Amino acid sequence: MTHPLFHAQSSVHRFGGKVEDYQPIHDWLDGTKEMFADFRHRALRHHSHGVFEAERLFGVSIRNSSGALIPTRYIAERHIKEDCGGIVPSVSDWLSRIRPEPWMSRGYTIPPVSSDLAHDS
Repeated sequence: MTHPLFHAQSSVHRFGGKVEDYQPIHDWLDGTKEMFADFRHRALRHHSHGVFEAERLFGVSIRNSSGALIPTRYIAERHIKEDCGGIVPSVSDWLSRIRPEPWMSRGYTIPPVSSDLAHDS
């Protein structure tokens, strides 16, 4: 899925209600496209921490237009799984794959790339 509208439609299919019930959550998850307009924008919210941030922002649950109480976590996790191959990665999963550059670590030693990441390349 690539657009928040399609995620909202998927939420309607799964949880009932209307697209408008879910659109704000999906817009927020994909709002980072404003900063980086390819899949890498997902590193900013498409992870387990992003799920809990969505919960803090939108509440633990929403009541959809059908009257059902839906956990925000379920909505956010489903969106992330749709975009990330069926998993909800951690922040570490994303950040550990950033190739260190000298300008990133002024005054610090750059850690060596772990062997796990060596075969991801």
